[in-house]
Amino acid sequence: KRSENFGIVGINQDDVKIDWEKLLDKKDSVVNKLVSGVSMLFKKNVIEHIKGQGKVIDSKTIEVNDKTIKFDKLIIATGAGIEFPKWDGIDKMLEAGKVIDHKGVLGLKAQPKEIVIIGNNTYAVEFATFFNTIGTKTTLINPEKSIIPYEDKTLASTLERQLKKDGVKIISEATPKSFKNDSLLVERKGKEEAYHADNFILMMSRKANLKGIEVLDLELDEKGYIKTNEKLETNKKNIYAVGDVNGKIPLAHVASAEGIVAVENIMGITSKLNYNLVPQVVYSFPEIASVGITEEKAKEAGIDYSVGKFPLAANGMAIAEEEIVGFIEIISDNAYGEIIGVHIMAPTASDMISEAVAIMQIEGTVYDLVKTIHPHPTFSEPYVEAAWAIIDKPINM
Repeated sequence: KRSENFGIVGINQDDVKIDWEKLLDKKDSVVNKLVSGVSMLFKKNVIEHIKGQGKVIDSKTIEVNDKTIKFDKLIIATGAGIEFPKWDGIDKMLEAGKVIDHKGVLGLKAQPKEIVIIGNNTYAVEFATFFNTIGTKTTLINPEKSIIPYEDKTLASTLERQLKKDGVKIISEATPKSFKNDSLLVERKGKEEAYHADNFILMMSRKANLKGIEVLDLELDEKGYIKTNEKLETNKKNIYAVGDVNGKIPLAHVASAEGIVAVENIMGITSKLNYNLVPQVVYSFPEIASVGITEEKAKEAGIDYSVGKFPLAANGMAIAEEEIVGFIEIISDNAYGEIIGVHIMAPTASDMISEAVAIMQIEGTVYDLVKTIHPHPTFSEPYVEAAWAIIDKPINM
C-alpha cells in the first residue's frame, strides 16, 4: 500500500485481487509438507503411526481399526473443538454452511464478500485481520469490552484502534441472540441489531474432545476439560493429558511442551511446565506478543514493580519501513529488577518475544538487558530502550 513512498511505481492497487483457489492450494501445500515431515520423523525414530479412530476399552487397552493395543502409560492429546451455541435459527445456518468454525473457513469454496466473526480471542482477531486484508468486508462481534481481554490493556486497545483504522467494523458489548432471515441478531445497549454476511465464523466457547475415552471416567474441571496435576497426570496415574484437551492454554507450542513434560515424567524424570513463561502471539497487523504478567496482574498481586516503555515511532528500523505503530513494554520487580512481564506490538513481535522468554527463563533483570548489545537498525533495539526507561531514561527518546 505504501510502495510509492519507497520509489516503487506502476502498481495499480485497484487491480490487486486474491485468487482464493490458489491461496487454499498454498495452504494445503504448506500443511502437507509439515505433515509429511512429521511422518518422516516417525519413521526415522521407529515410531509406529496408526491412522484411525481410537477407542479406549479399559485402563490398559486401546482399540483402533479392529486392532487391540495394550499400554502401560497413555497420553491423551485429542484436542478441543468449537461448541456451537443453541441459538434460534443456528441449525438451519449450520446446515446451509453459512455458520462455520475455524476449520470451515479453510473449506470455503470462494472468498466471502462479507463476513461476520463472533468472539473476542486470538483466533477471532486473526481471522478479522486476514479477511479484512484480502478485501472482504469484515465485522467483528465482541461480547465484551476488550477484543482480547486476557492481554495487556494498552496492547488490546491499540490493536483495536488499528483494526478499526484499517477497516474492520468492531461491535463491542454485543450479545448474539439468534439467526433470522440469514442475519445475526444481537442485543446491544438494550436494542436489537441485525448483521448480514455471506458467512458467520463462530470463535466462542470450546469443549474438550472426549469421544473414545469415556470408559476411563477421568476427572474433569468445571469447564469440562480433563483435570491434570503439574506432571500432567490425570486422576488415573498411568494416564496423562496434554494440549487443548486439558484446557490450560490452547496453543500448539504449549501442547508440544506439555508432551515433553508428560514423557519425561513417564520416564521418571521430574518435570513440570512454567505456564507464566508461555509466549502468546496474535498474528495481526501489527502483530502483538506477550509473556509473563500484565501491569493489572502485578497490581492485583501486590507486587512492587516498575514499567518501562519505548515506542516504535522512535526506532530507526520502524521509521525506515514506515511501521511506527507499536511499542515494547517491560515490567520488572523493584526488588532486583527481575523482568516479570513483556508486551510487544510490532511487525515482527512473534519473533521478538522469544528474547523475553529466554531472559525470563534465567530470571534475568533489566540490568542484564541494557548490557545486551542489539544490532542496529532492528525492531529489537527497543528492548534495551524500554529497560533503560526503568533504570533511568531511554537513550533515544
